[in-house]
Amino acid sequence: MKTVPSEAAVPPPGGFLPLPETGRVFTGGYPIRRTDVTPGGRLRFDALTRYLQDVAEDDIAETDLREPYHWLVRRYAITLRGYPQRGQRLRLATFCSATGPRWAERTTTLSASGTELIQARAVWTAVTRATGESCAIGPGFHRVYGPATQGRRVSARLSHPRPDPSAPVRDWPLRASDFDTAGHVSNTIHWQAAEEVIAGLDWLPARAEMEYHHPILPGDRLRLAYRLVPGRADIWLLNDARRLASAQLTRDPGEPGTDGAAAAGNDG
Repeated sequence: MKTVPSEAAVPPPGGFLPLPETGRVFTGGYPIRRTDVTPGGRLRFDALTRYLQDVAEDDIAETDLREPYHWLVRRYAITLRGYPQRGQRLRLATFCSATGPRWAERTTTLSASGTELIQARAVWTAVTRATGESCAIGPGFHRVYGPATQGRRVSARLSHPRPDPSAPVRDWPLRASDFDTAGHVSNTIHWQAAEEVIAGLDWLPARAEMEYHHPILPGDRLRLAYRLVPGRADIWLLNDARRLASAQLTRDPGEPGTDGAAAAGNDG
């Protein structure tokens, strides 16, 4: 676990943001086990986001920061050059890449067998422990994580389209094991709904986004809606008509194959 120097630059479209020249970069590693993959051996998105949360928690724990707030994820944007497979060991390098008044962006690059395969950029909002309302980021956070941002700023604005009224809808039952210590559904569970849609596609995403609009709480009557258009899948998790979360999966336009219509299935 160490600070890693590298060249700092804004990545080209679709590229990976390099590690910063200065500032904190935390590294960790996890083996990909059979409980984290599809029948075909591909790392699932819900397992991927669990690794992202684990390395973030390990990073903060090492700093020994004692800030008076929690962090809740606002959105994920994940770019994929390839998919890790069962049996590989992931190396994750994570740093704070930008900040806002009450939120911060964490960029994490995942490598397997020496090759950078995935980069995830997640915006997390600081919320008070007592009320759950968003709050300003404290000076301790800026002292530890600020240098790596190199002054970059990030917005917490969400941009996905509203649910399509004509989209197919199905019930998505909640389970007791879906809920975390905050009393709402863990942010990794939303990606299980994305995996359900991916299983019906004949392509795998080159980019995957998730936006968290409202927490999923006990008693919510959750429904999954999705719309397929050429090269993209739009996904919504709804409580009746209220949008709780949304996802967009986008295929690589240079990938050969069909135009994104549903196929017999894809286990990765």
